[in-house]
Amino acid sequence: MSGRSAELAATVLATARAMNASGINRGSAGNVSARSKGGFIITPTGMAYDACSADDMVKVGADGTASGTRKPSSEWRFHRDIYAARPEAGAVVHTHSPFATALACQGQGIPAFHYMVARFGGRDVRCAAYATFGSQALSDAIIVALNGRSACLMAHHGMVVFGRDCDHALALAVELETLCEQYWRVLQLGAPRLLPEAEMSRVLAQFATYGQQE
Repeated sequence: MSGRSAELAATVLATARAMNASGINRGSAGNVSARSKGGFIITPTGMAYDACSADDMVKVGADGTASGTRKPSSEWRFHRDIYAARPEAGAVVHTHSPFATALACQGQGIPAFHYMVARFGGRDVRCAAYATFGSQALSDAIIVALNGRSACLMAHHGMVVFGRDCDHALALAVELETLCEQYWRVLQLGAPRLLPEAEMSRVLAQFATYGQQE
């Protein structure tokens, strides 16, 4: 890779390492990608990120054709399909974070127990139906669960989040894992008390202009 692709490859690797350092992922599980011209750059399959160099990142075209010295993440299909379905997505982060995975293994999404649920685009965070990892069926389920959202859980698997760039996607993944932990703790106390739809509508309107606008 050269030029912009080389820069993106270095950013993808740095994000994967930061993902693990933050505690929301461990080992070679999970993956990171960033949109590039004609496709995206993604972490390789089955390699420890601390042992990787930027040259180990893999360029995948919009048609699914990979180029480089390594095989792409086995989950490249849902990265490709997210970029195709969501033009606002500049980067994708997938993790097997502890609390998101615990909820996902119960097939549970996250309802409006806290206003920050709206950070991800709606009144809840859905849990995508289970399908074998790396399969087109899994990608299809994820695209359905992401409709109107920037994140979802993945049944018996983990979470996936997209953002405008790698920093944004990673920050959202950390926020989602925090929400998952909070919701898991609330469930220990009994049935959660949810915010009414009218309040979530107000919160969603607030989030439309939340933070520093690009």
